[in-house]
Amino acid sequence: MNPAYDGSAIDGPAYLDIVGLAHRAPGWVDSLIAGWSAYGLGVFALLMLVAWWQARRAGTPAAVTALAAPVVTVLAFGVDSLLKLAVREDRPCRQLHVLTLEACPAPGDWSFPSNHAALASASAFALLLVSRRLGVIALSAAALMAASRVWVGVHYPHDVIIGFAVGALVAVLATGAVRRKESELATRFKEGRLRPLLAAT
Repeated sequence: MNPAYDGSAIDGPAYLDIVGLAHRAPGWVDSLIAGWSAYGLGVFALLMLVAWWQARRAGTPAAVTALAAPVVTVLAFGVDSLLKLAVREDRPCRQLHVLTLEACPAPGDWSFPSNHAALASASAFALLLVSRRLGVIALSAAALMAASRVWVGVHYPHDVIIGFAVGALVAVLATGAVRRKESELATRFKEGRLRPLLAAT
């Protein structure tokens, strides 16, 4: 088996600067960021639910695209996970032996690209094609999620940048394909068992 990849040569110094800044920050700041890093993905699920509910209440074909958003997000996670297995980059906290806010993941829990960043980004870009207002909120939250993963010490900056890009690319391609067919799909689904999910009765 090939040895794990060492990504510290790419932006290890930047990572150490950010982790050092986290150690010097007030405790409440670290707690807030660590909490967001650990549990913030739930916000994206809530935003997708709101987007679906609004589209459904309006009876618009966009309800089809809203229903596809969670599937697209899972697809982005799958693509990102395959890249992790292909690259096999060691976590920076393990490679550089630094104390971090979040416990360093176990060996074999690869770092590149960031799953959190990919999930958040995919959710945000999928939402942009359903509701611009909710999408902008989600996009801001996704940027904060990506940044938080470096702050707590479990990812290099390049991990979250590429993870963010992977999520965005998968979401734009997959959600765009659904959106181009949403009227046709809405008509078809409204004649079947999915009707209650597409329009308020």
